[in-house]
Amino acid sequence: MKDILDLPEDFIDDLHVEIGNNVKKARTEKGLSQLKLAQMIGHKSVSIISLAEIYHNKQHFNIEHLAKIAYVLEIDMCELLPKTL
Repeated sequence: MKDILDLPEDFIDDLHVEIGNNVKKARTEKGLSQLKLAQMIGHKSVSIISLAEIYHNKQHFNIEHLAKIAYVLEIDMCELLPKTL
């Protein structure tokens, strides 16, 4: 077992960056714009997708976003998560 005190300071930030990159990759592979994906998951604005894909100002996807994105893209949600933790 690991001690949480040994967790690198930027560990969570790095996870969010990698998730954003994975969402962008999956989205572009399906040929969708950020706006179209945002609309497909129930948002009127592109901002949630655009900001979270690049982790701008610590904006990130939550589990609900990831579940909806995986559903509309018809992929396993695990494809959006980092391969190793």
